[in-house]
Amino acid sequence: MSTPHPIDRRRFLAGAGALGVGAALSGCVGPQNRTRGSGSGEEVGGVSLLPAADGAPAAGAVSFAHWRAEDSGVFDQLIAAFVKENPNATVTQDISPSNDYQSTALQRIRGGTIGTAFTAFRGAQFTTMSQAGIFAGLGAQPFVDDYVAEMLKPGQDDTRAQLGLPYQLVFNMPIYNEDAFERAGISQAPTDWNGFLAACEALRGAGLTPIAWPGGEAGNAGQLLNSMAMNAMPDDTAFAGIEAGRLKVTDDWFLGILRQYQQLTPFFQPNSTGTSSEPLQQMFASGQAGMLATGSFHIGAVRKLGARFPIDLIAPITVPADQARYVGIHNATFILGVNTAGSAQDASLKWIQFLSQPQHAAVYANGTAQHVTVKDVQYTDRDLAHTAPWIEKRTLLAPRFQFDNLDVRNAVEGACVAVVGGTPVEQAAQQAQTVVDQKRGG
Repeated sequence: MSTPHPIDRRRFLAGAGALGVGAALSGCVGPQNRTRGSGSGEEVGGVSLLPAADGAPAAGAVSFAHWRAEDSGVFDQLIAAFVKENPNATVTQDISPSNDYQSTALQRIRGGTIGTAFTAFRGAQFTTMSQAGIFAGLGAQPFVDDYVAEMLKPGQDDTRAQLGLPYQLVFNMPIYNEDAFERAGISQAPTDWNGFLAACEALRGAGLTPIAWPGGEAGNAGQLLNSMAMNAMPDDTAFAGIEAGRLKVTDDWFLGILRQYQQLTPFFQPNSTGTSSEPLQQMFASGQAGMLATGSFHIGAVRKLGARFPIDLIAPITVPADQARYVGIHNATFILGVNTAGSAQDASLKWIQFLSQPQHAAVYANGTAQHVTVKDVQYTDRDLAHTAPWIEKRTLLAPRFQFDNLDVRNAVEGACVAVVGGTPVEQAAQQAQTVVDQKRGG
């Protein structure tokens, strides 16, 4: 197991800007879990495969549906390059806020007019969309080999058919201000729970809000739970076990997590259960908060808000150091897909193929400060290079996305919010378990 790194900007890797994700993940690469098809209409596991993309220029109107408004400018650059290569094609972005996208995307894109090419969140949304049959099978595409094989799994259905391509490699764990930690006298990432609480106390003593936590925004409030649970869960599939009825929110291990949320409550900003992520990004960017408890996907946003200090990643280790199985959280998400409906499948497929080429994936990665799952991408963005060592650390695939039922996930994550808001631990757990029991299998 890798140990947490010292918090020292001098550790910045010489030459890290040239680090490619394929090389960094070479130790994690598993077998290619896909089946090649040879032509239109072939089915694998009940999924109709699109024929392999040919070399002809794309033609047609692509509607690209996604939720990353902050990436729209970079996508505009990529669209311009795609249209230059394919003059008879157009690509229009159709962007919804992330919460809206999770709740309405399926209804909006299933007709094939919007979202001829689209994205899905890992977990519940991908499962729902795949069951609805709107993903065209991509297992016949040679460009699937441009991805790190292990990272493709979240885009496979339960038959291991490759329906979508997870494009982003993100770290769903707090980001932190290295300068603030240094001023507070924190020289090393805490390796246990007492050390983490001590770090929070030191930040508070330095006049900072230790943790900016968006408890009022369901989409991001639960990101912290990934880290809080990673070493406390009885097994790595415990959240799926809650949904299946094998485990309960009222079990001792989850009650322990809720009690640790109680301990963190004094270190959150005032009215933490009523705050969304946007004002907290500003708080963090202005140096008022030591940590922002969302994920690496907000580094680009806080840079745009004026953050000039070095930023890295940190996760609370909630157990004694010698019991920690993981030091952080990663996720493979922003799953690219081609709609089975509509008349622009060929152009949409070639747009996905274009995004999958390493030189274009590098434009996306470096322009948005997002690591990607495409191999051989060169990271020139300073933040990506600075956080790239996390690719090789012992991190857990974000467990909150094990929930396929969003009502169940919201109930479990809501218990954490309720405890921070003052609800007794056992009461919050029982209320959540009641919802789980009602929704399980529904």
